[in-house]
Amino acid sequence: MTMMAPSGVIAPPSPKTLGDMKLSLVMMRDILLKTMFRSNVEQVTALARAIALPPRVTQELIDIGREQNLIEAMGTLHATSSAEMGYHLTESGKSRALDSLTQSEYYGACPVPLEVYRAQVERQSIKNIALSREALTGAMGHLILPPTLLDQLGPAVGSGRSILMYGPPGNGKSSISNGIRDALGDKIYIPRAIEYSGQIITVYDPIVHTAAEELVDDPNALRRTSNAYDRRYVYCQRPTVITGGELSLDMLNLVYNPTARTYQAPLQLKSTGGVLIVDDLGRQSEPPQKLINRWIVPLEESKDILAFQSGEKFEVPFDTLVIFSTNFHPNDIFDKAALRRIFFKIKIDGPNQADFLKIFALVAKNRKMPLNEDALRHLLTVKYPEIDNIYANYQPIFLIDQIIAICEFEGIPRQMSPALIDRAWANMFVQHEAIEH
Repeated sequence: MTMMAPSGVIAPPSPKTLGDMKLSLVMMRDILLKTMFRSNVEQVTALARAIALPPRVTQELIDIGREQNLIEAMGTLHATSSAEMGYHLTESGKSRALDSLTQSEYYGACPVPLEVYRAQVERQSIKNIALSREALTGAMGHLILPPTLLDQLGPAVGSGRSILMYGPPGNGKSSISNGIRDALGDKIYIPRAIEYSGQIITVYDPIVHTAAEELVDDPNALRRTSNAYDRRYVYCQRPTVITGGELSLDMLNLVYNPTARTYQAPLQLKSTGGVLIVDDLGRQSEPPQKLINRWIVPLEESKDILAFQSGEKFEVPFDTLVIFSTNFHPNDIFDKAALRRIFFKIKIDGPNQADFLKIFALVAKNRKMPLNEDALRHLLTVKYPEIDNIYANYQPIFLIDQIIAICEFEGIPRQMSPALIDRAWANMFVQHEAIEH
Protein backbone atom coordinates (compact mmCIF):
# COMPACT_ATOMS: atom_id res chain seq x y z
CA MET A 1 0.00 0.00 0.00
CA THR A 2 1.35 3.44 -0.95
CA MET A 3 1.45 5.77 2.02
CA MET A 4 0.94 9.49 1.56
CA ALA A 5 2.36 11.97 4.05
CA PRO A 6 0.11 14.88 5.20
CA SER A 7 2.18 17.12 2.90
CA GLY A 8 1.06 15.04 -0.10
CA VAL A 9 4.51 13.51 -0.62
CA ILE A 10 4.57 9.74 -1.14
CA ALA A 11 6.40 8.18 1.80
CA PRO A 12 9.21 5.64 1.34
CA PRO A 13 7.67 2.19 1.86
CA SER A 14 8.83 0.27 4.90
CA PRO A 15 10.83 -2.89 3.99
CA LYS A 16 8.99 -6.12 4.78
CA THR A 17 11.90 -8.54 4.36
CA LEU A 18 15.68 -8.45 4.23
CA GLY A 19 15.39 -8.90 0.47
CA ASP A 20 13.54 -5.57 0.23
CA MET A 21 16.56 -3.80 1.70
CA LYS A 22 18.73 -4.21 -1.41
CA LEU A 23 21.83 -4.12 0.82
CA SER A 24 24.44 -6.81 1.30
CA LEU A 25 23.61 -9.21 4.12
CA VAL A 26 27.16 -8.87 5.45
CA MET A 27 26.85 -5.07 5.73
CA MET A 28 23.47 -5.29 7.50
CA ARG A 29 24.66 -8.05 9.82
CA ASP A 30 27.80 -6.12 10.74
CA ILE A 31 25.82 -2.93 11.41
CA LEU A 32 23.62 -4.96 13.78
CA LEU A 33 26.66 -6.45 15.54
CA LYS A 34 28.37 -3.05 15.88
CA THR A 35 25.16 -1.49 17.20
CA MET A 36 24.76 -4.24 19.81
CA PHE A 37 28.43 -3.87 20.78
CA ARG A 38 28.41 -0.06 21.01
CA SER A 39 24.95 0.58 22.48
CA ASN A 40 24.41 -2.49 24.64
CA VAL A 41 20.84 -2.90 23.33
CA GLU A 42 19.41 -6.40 23.77
CA GLN A 43 15.71 -6.67 22.84
CA VAL A 44 14.29 -6.83 19.34
CA THR A 45 12.07 -3.72 19.49
CA ALA A 46 14.94 -1.62 20.87
CA LEU A 47 17.36 -3.04 18.31
CA ALA A 48 14.82 -2.32 15.56
CA ARG A 49 14.66 1.34 16.64
CA ALA A 50 18.45 1.52 16.80
CA ILE A 51 19.02 0.22 13.28
CA ALA A 52 15.82 1.85 11.92
CA LEU A 53 14.24 -1.36 10.59
CA PRO A 54 10.89 -3.02 11.32
CA PRO A 55 11.01 -5.60 14.17
CA ARG A 56 10.21 -8.44 11.75
CA VAL A 57 13.17 -7.59 9.50
CA THR A 58 15.41 -7.05 12.52
CA GLN A 59 14.44 -10.51 13.79
CA GLU A 60 15.46 -11.96 10.41
CA LEU A 61 18.85 -10.35 10.83
CA ILE A 62 19.20 -11.63 14.40
CA ASP A 63 18.34 -15.15 13.26
CA ILE A 64 21.15 -15.00 10.68
CA GLY A 65 23.53 -13.91 13.45
CA ARG A 66 22.38 -16.81 15.60
CA GLU A 67 22.91 -19.30 12.77
CA GLN A 68 26.48 -18.00 12.41
CA ASN A 69 27.07 -18.26 16.20
CA LEU A 70 27.55 -14.48 16.47
CA ILE A 71 24.41 -13.81 18.56
CA GLU A 72 22.75 -15.91 21.26
CA ALA A 73 19.43 -15.71 23.06
CA MET A 74 19.45 -14.74 26.72
CA GLY A 75 15.86 -15.73 27.55
CA THR A 76 13.45 -13.41 29.43
CA LEU A 77 14.87 -11.69 32.49
CA HIS A 78 12.14 -12.25 35.09
CA ALA A 79 8.39 -12.63 35.42
CA THR A 80 7.65 -8.90 35.69
CA SER A 81 9.80 -7.93 32.71
CA SER A 82 8.75 -7.71 29.08
CA ALA A 83 8.07 -11.08 27.52
CA GLU A 84 10.49 -10.15 24.74
CA MET A 85 13.49 -12.36 24.18
CA GLY A 86 16.84 -10.75 24.91
CA TYR A 87 19.97 -11.27 22.80
CA HIS A 88 23.66 -10.61 23.23
CA LEU A 89 26.86 -11.13 21.27
CA THR A 90 28.84 -14.33 21.61
CA GLU A 91 32.62 -14.08 21.88
CA SER A 92 32.75 -14.67 18.11
CA GLY A 93 30.17 -11.90 17.68
CA LYS A 94 32.22 -9.46 19.75
CA SER A 95 35.31 -10.34 17.75
CA ARG A 96 33.45 -9.81 14.48
CA ALA A 97 32.02 -6.47 15.73
CA LEU A 98 35.50 -5.24 16.69
CA ASP A 99 36.92 -6.33 13.34
CA SER A 100 34.09 -4.55 11.51
CA LEU A 101 34.62 -1.39 13.57
CA THR A 102 38.23 -1.23 12.38
CA GLN A 103 36.87 -1.12 8.81
CA SER A 104 34.12 1.43 9.56
CA GLU A 105 32.93 3.00 12.80
CA TYR A 106 29.43 3.44 11.35
CA TYR A 107 26.63 1.78 13.31
CA GLY A 108 22.97 2.52 14.03
CA ALA A 109 20.46 3.19 11.25
CA CYS A 110 20.99 1.03 8.18
CA PRO A 111 21.73 3.10 5.09
CA VAL A 112 19.45 3.46 2.07
CA PRO A 113 20.97 2.21 -1.21
CA LEU A 114 21.56 5.10 -3.60
CA GLU A 115 19.22 3.64 -6.23
CA VAL A 116 16.40 3.32 -3.68
CA TYR A 117 16.99 6.90 -2.52
CA ARG A 118 16.95 8.10 -6.13
CA ALA A 119 13.36 6.82 -6.47
CA GLN A 120 12.32 8.67 -3.29
CA VAL A 121 13.89 11.90 -4.60
CA GLU A 122 11.66 11.66 -7.67
CA ARG A 123 8.58 11.12 -5.48
CA GLN A 124 9.27 14.28 -3.49
CA SER A 125 11.00 16.41 -6.13
CA ILE A 126 11.22 20.16 -5.61
CA LYS A 127 9.90 20.40 -9.18
CA ASN A 128 6.61 18.81 -8.08
CA ILE A 129 5.67 21.76 -5.89
CA ALA A 130 2.58 23.66 -7.01
CA LEU A 131 3.34 27.09 -5.55
CA SER A 132 0.40 29.48 -5.45
CA ARG A 133 0.55 33.26 -5.47
CA GLU A 134 -1.18 33.21 -2.07
CA ALA A 135 1.53 31.01 -0.52
CA LEU A 136 4.33 33.19 -1.88
CA THR A 137 2.58 36.41 -0.85
CA GLY A 138 1.99 35.01 2.63
CA ALA A 139 5.65 34.08 3.04
CA MET A 140 6.72 37.55 1.86
CA GLY A 141 4.06 39.40 3.83
CA HIS A 142 6.58 41.04 6.16
CA LEU A 143 8.40 42.58 3.17
CA ILE A 144 7.34 45.58 1.11
CA LEU A 145 8.10 44.57 -2.46
CA PRO A 146 7.31 46.02 -5.88
CA PRO A 147 4.13 44.32 -7.22
CA THR A 148 5.97 43.07 -10.31
CA LEU A 149 8.57 41.19 -8.23
CA LEU A 150 6.16 38.41 -7.20
CA ASP A 151 5.21 38.07 -10.88
CA GLN A 152 8.85 37.14 -11.53
CA LEU A 153 9.51 35.12 -8.38
CA GLY A 154 6.40 32.92 -8.65
CA PRO A 155 7.24 31.16 -11.94
CA ALA A 156 10.92 30.98 -10.94
CA VAL A 157 10.28 29.18 -7.65
CA GLY A 158 7.47 27.04 -9.06
CA SER A 159 9.75 25.71 -11.80
CA GLY A 160 12.37 24.47 -9.33
CA ARG A 161 15.03 25.95 -11.62
CA SER A 162 18.01 28.10 -10.66
CA ILE A 163 17.56 31.77 -9.77
CA LEU A 164 20.06 34.63 -9.77
CA MET A 165 19.03 37.64 -7.69
CA TYR A 166 21.22 40.68 -8.14
CA GLY A 167 21.20 44.33 -7.19
CA PRO A 168 22.67 46.83 -4.75
CA PRO A 169 23.35 45.66 -1.18
CA GLY A 170 20.87 46.05 1.64
CA ASN A 171 17.69 45.56 -0.37
CA GLY A 172 16.46 42.25 0.99
CA LYS A 173 17.91 39.60 -1.32
CA SER A 174 18.62 37.40 1.69
CA SER A 175 15.17 38.07 3.18
CA ILE A 176 13.52 37.20 -0.14
CA SER A 177 15.54 33.97 -0.29
CA ASN A 178 14.32 33.05 3.18
CA GLY A 179 10.76 33.95 2.18
CA ILE A 180 10.99 31.57 -0.77
CA ARG A 181 12.09 28.83 1.64
CA ASP A 182 9.10 29.53 3.91
CA ALA A 183 6.70 29.49 0.96
CA LEU A 184 7.57 25.89 0.11
CA GLY A 185 5.94 24.81 3.34
CA ASP A 186 5.66 21.04 2.89
CA LYS A 187 7.75 18.17 4.24
CA ILE A 188 9.87 15.41 2.75
CA TYR A 189 11.88 12.36 3.83
CA ILE A 190 15.64 12.70 4.39
CA PRO A 191 17.74 9.51 4.60
CA ARG A 192 19.92 9.18 7.68
CA ALA A 193 22.60 7.68 5.41
CA ILE A 194 22.90 6.34 1.88
CA GLU A 195 25.07 3.52 0.54
CA TYR A 196 26.91 3.13 -2.73
CA SER A 197 29.54 0.54 -3.67
CA GLY A 198 29.82 -0.59 -0.05
CA GLN A 199 30.57 2.96 1.20
CA ILE A 200 28.30 4.81 3.63
CA ILE A 201 27.50 8.53 3.24
CA THR A 202 25.70 10.26 6.11
CA VAL A 203 23.07 12.72 4.85
CA TYR A 204 20.73 13.68 7.70
CA ASP A 205 22.24 16.61 9.59
CA PRO A 206 20.27 18.08 12.53
CA ILE A 207 21.97 21.44 11.90
CA VAL A 208 20.56 21.58 8.36
CA HIS A 209 17.44 19.43 8.63
CA THR A 210 14.47 20.23 10.85
CA ALA A 211 12.61 17.09 11.89
CA ALA A 212 8.83 17.48 11.72
CA GLU A 213 6.41 16.41 14.42
CA GLU A 214 5.09 12.90 13.88
CA LEU A 215 1.38 12.19 13.64
CA VAL A 216 0.01 10.26 16.60
CA ASP A 217 -2.32 7.39 15.78
CA ASP A 218 -5.70 7.06 17.43
CA PRO A 219 -5.16 4.18 19.89
CA ASN A 220 -8.72 2.99 19.20
CA ALA A 221 -8.23 2.87 15.43
CA LEU A 222 -8.23 -0.57 13.83
CA ARG A 223 -5.42 0.37 11.48
CA ARG A 224 -2.42 2.52 12.32
CA THR A 225 -0.77 4.09 9.33
CA SER A 226 0.43 7.59 10.21
CA ASN A 227 4.01 6.57 10.92
CA ALA A 228 4.25 3.49 8.70
CA TYR A 229 7.19 4.52 6.54
CA ASP A 230 10.80 3.44 6.17
CA ARG A 231 12.47 4.51 9.43
CA ARG A 232 15.82 4.87 7.74
CA TYR A 233 14.45 8.28 6.74
CA VAL A 234 13.61 11.29 8.91
CA TYR A 235 10.42 13.24 8.10
CA CYS A 236 11.61 16.86 7.78
CA GLN A 237 10.79 20.32 6.55
CA ARG A 238 12.15 20.81 3.06
CA PRO A 239 15.79 21.66 3.80
CA THR A 240 17.43 25.01 3.32
CA VAL A 241 21.21 25.25 3.16
CA ILE A 242 22.68 28.77 3.24
CA THR A 243 26.30 29.46 2.40
CA GLY A 244 28.01 32.76 1.76
CA GLY A 245 31.50 34.19 1.51
CA GLU A 246 32.95 31.07 3.15
CA LEU A 247 31.93 28.82 0.22
CA SER A 248 34.79 27.01 -1.50
CA LEU A 249 34.86 24.29 -4.15
CA ASP A 250 36.08 21.78 -1.55
CA MET A 251 32.78 22.19 0.33
CA LEU A 252 30.97 20.70 -2.67
CA ASN A 253 32.87 17.39 -2.39
CA LEU A 254 32.27 14.39 -0.15
CA VAL A 255 33.87 14.87 3.26
CA TYR A 256 35.82 11.79 4.35
CA ASN A 257 36.23 11.04 8.05
CA PRO A 258 39.44 8.98 8.31
CA THR A 259 38.67 7.95 11.90
CA ALA A 260 35.12 6.71 11.29
CA ARG A 261 35.97 5.68 7.71
CA THR A 262 32.70 7.08 6.46
CA TYR A 263 31.71 10.01 4.25
CA GLN A 264 29.54 13.04 4.94
CA ALA A 265 27.32 14.45 2.23
CA PRO A 266 28.33 17.85 0.78
CA LEU A 267 26.08 20.91 0.98
CA GLN A 268 24.21 20.31 -2.27
CA LEU A 269 23.37 16.70 -1.41
CA LYS A 270 22.08 17.71 2.03
CA SER A 271 19.83 20.28 0.34
CA THR A 272 18.23 17.73 -2.01
CA GLY A 273 14.49 18.36 -2.26
CA GLY A 274 14.92 21.86 -0.86
CA VAL A 275 16.75 25.14 -1.36
CA LEU A 276 20.45 25.95 -1.60
CA ILE A 277 21.11 29.67 -1.13
CA VAL A 278 24.53 30.92 -2.28
CA ASP A 279 24.61 34.35 -0.68
CA ASP A 280 27.09 37.16 -1.39
CA LEU A 281 28.29 35.58 -4.63
CA GLY A 282 31.50 37.31 -5.60
CA ARG A 283 32.80 37.51 -2.02
CA GLN A 284 34.23 33.97 -2.00
CA SER A 285 37.91 33.20 -2.41
CA GLU A 286 37.00 31.33 -5.62
CA PRO A 287 36.03 33.47 -8.64
CA PRO A 288 32.26 33.38 -9.33
CA GLN A 289 32.87 32.00 -12.82
CA LYS A 290 34.80 29.07 -11.34
CA LEU A 291 32.02 28.35 -8.84
CA ILE A 292 29.32 28.48 -11.49
CA ASN A 293 31.32 26.14 -13.74
CA ARG A 294 31.08 23.55 -10.94
CA TRP A 295 27.26 23.79 -11.18
CA ILE A 296 26.92 23.44 -14.95
CA VAL A 297 26.24 19.68 -15.05
CA PRO A 298 23.95 19.65 -11.98
CA LEU A 299 21.89 22.60 -13.20
CA GLU A 300 21.46 21.21 -16.72
CA GLU A 301 21.13 17.50 -16.08
CA SER A 302 19.66 17.28 -12.54
CA LYS A 303 22.53 15.07 -11.42
CA ASP A 304 25.80 15.67 -9.66
CA ILE A 305 29.04 13.71 -9.81
CA LEU A 306 30.87 12.90 -6.57
CA ALA A 307 34.05 10.91 -5.93
CA PHE A 308 35.34 8.64 -3.16
CA GLN A 309 38.88 8.77 -1.78
CA SER A 310 39.74 5.96 -4.17
CA GLY A 311 38.90 8.20 -7.13
CA GLU A 312 35.76 6.21 -8.01
CA LYS A 313 33.12 8.60 -9.36
CA PHE A 314 29.37 8.14 -9.23
CA GLU A 315 26.16 10.08 -9.90
CA VAL A 316 23.77 11.35 -7.25
CA PRO A 317 20.46 13.18 -7.78
CA PHE A 318 20.57 16.96 -7.97
CA ASP A 319 17.06 18.07 -7.08
CA THR A 320 17.62 21.48 -5.54
CA LEU A 321 16.33 24.99 -6.07
CA VAL A 322 19.59 26.96 -6.24
CA ILE A 323 19.33 30.67 -5.45
CA PHE A 324 22.41 32.76 -6.20
CA SER A 325 22.46 36.22 -4.65
CA THR A 326 24.99 38.90 -5.56
CA ASN A 327 25.60 42.63 -5.25
CA PHE A 328 27.51 42.61 -8.55
CA HIS A 329 26.02 43.00 -12.00
CA PRO A 330 25.85 39.53 -13.61
CA ASN A 331 27.78 40.70 -16.69
CA ASP A 332 30.71 41.66 -14.44
CA ILE A 333 31.16 38.22 -12.89
CA PHE A 334 29.86 35.67 -15.44
CA ASP A 335 30.36 34.93 -19.10
CA LYS A 336 27.36 34.46 -21.40
CA ALA A 337 27.55 30.66 -21.24
CA ALA A 338 27.27 30.70 -17.45
CA LEU A 339 24.39 33.18 -17.49
CA ARG A 340 22.54 31.00 -20.01
CA ARG A 341 22.58 28.12 -17.51
CA ILE A 342 20.96 30.18 -14.75
CA PHE A 343 17.34 30.00 -15.74
CA PHE A 344 15.91 33.10 -14.02
CA LYS A 345 17.69 36.43 -13.52
CA ILE A 346 15.83 38.83 -11.21
CA LYS A 347 17.00 42.30 -10.28
CA ILE A 348 16.26 43.33 -6.69
CA ASP A 349 16.50 47.10 -6.65
CA GLY A 350 16.14 49.64 -3.88
CA PRO A 351 12.67 51.04 -3.09
CA ASN A 352 11.31 54.25 -4.53
CA GLN A 353 10.54 57.07 -2.13
CA ALA A 354 6.93 55.98 -1.55
CA ASP A 355 7.94 52.40 -0.69
CA PHE A 356 10.79 53.69 1.45
CA LEU A 357 8.29 55.71 3.51
CA LYS A 358 6.03 52.65 3.87
CA ILE A 359 8.96 50.60 5.16
CA PHE A 360 10.05 53.44 7.46
CA ALA A 361 6.54 53.76 8.94
CA LEU A 362 6.23 49.98 9.39
CA VAL A 363 9.58 49.72 11.18
CA ALA A 364 8.74 52.71 13.37
CA LYS A 365 5.43 51.11 14.35
CA ASN A 366 7.12 47.81 15.19
CA ARG A 367 9.78 49.61 17.24
CA LYS A 368 7.19 51.83 18.97
CA MET A 369 8.90 54.93 17.62
CA PRO A 370 6.49 57.87 17.01
CA LEU A 371 6.86 59.49 13.59
CA ASN A 372 7.63 63.18 13.32
CA GLU A 373 6.80 65.21 10.23
CA ASP A 374 9.71 67.65 10.62
CA ALA A 375 12.18 64.79 11.05
CA LEU A 376 10.87 62.99 7.94
CA ARG A 377 10.95 66.18 5.86
CA HIS A 378 14.54 66.78 7.00
CA LEU A 379 15.47 63.20 6.11
CA LEU A 380 13.98 63.38 2.59
CA THR A 381 14.90 66.95 1.62
CA VAL A 382 18.26 67.39 3.34
CA LYS A 383 19.93 64.05 4.00
CA TYR A 384 18.95 61.88 1.02
CA PRO A 385 19.97 64.47 -1.63
CA GLU A 386 23.50 64.01 -0.20
CA ILE A 387 23.48 60.46 -1.63
CA ASP A 388 21.53 61.26 -4.83
CA ASN A 389 18.24 60.03 -3.30
CA ILE A 390 19.31 56.38 -3.44
CA TYR A 391 17.09 54.46 -1.03
CA ALA A 392 17.76 50.97 0.35
CA ASN A 393 15.54 48.59 2.33
CA TYR A 394 18.00 48.28 5.22
CA GLN A 395 18.12 52.03 5.90
CA PRO A 396 14.85 52.49 7.87
CA ILE A 397 15.81 49.74 10.35
CA PHE A 398 19.34 51.14 10.66
CA LEU A 399 18.24 54.74 11.23
CA ILE A 400 15.44 53.98 13.68
CA ASP A 401 17.59 51.57 15.73
CA GLN A 402 20.28 54.26 15.88
CA ILE A 403 17.76 56.83 17.14
CA ILE A 404 16.49 54.36 19.77
CA ALA A 405 20.05 53.79 20.99
CA ILE A 406 20.63 57.56 21.25
CA CYS A 407 17.35 58.10 23.15
CA GLU A 408 18.21 55.34 25.62
CA PHE A 409 21.68 56.79 26.16
CA GLU A 410 20.33 60.30 26.69
CA GLY A 411 17.59 59.02 29.02
CA ILE A 412 14.75 60.49 26.96
CA PRO A 413 11.53 58.88 25.64
CA ARG A 414 11.67 57.45 22.13
CA GLN A 415 11.25 60.33 19.74
CA MET A 416 12.27 61.56 16.32
CA SER A 417 13.69 64.97 15.41
CA PRO A 418 15.93 66.49 12.70
CA ALA A 419 18.83 66.58 15.19
CA LEU A 420 18.39 62.89 16.04
CA ILE A 421 18.14 62.08 12.31
CA ASP A 422 21.51 63.82 11.80
CA ARG A 423 23.15 61.81 14.58
CA ALA A 424 21.77 58.53 13.24
CA TRP A 425 22.73 59.42 9.66
CA ALA A 426 26.35 60.03 10.71
CA ASN A 427 26.63 56.36 11.66
CA MET A 428 25.10 55.03 8.44
CA PHE A 429 27.90 56.27 6.22
CA VAL A 430 31.60 56.70 6.89
CA GLN A 431 33.10 59.87 5.48
CA HIS A 432 36.02 59.13 3.17
CA GLU A 433 39.24 60.61 4.53
CA ALA A 434 42.92 59.76 4.67
CA ILE A 435 44.08 58.26 7.97
CA GLU A 436 47.71 58.62 8.96
CA HIS A 437 49.41 55.45 10.24
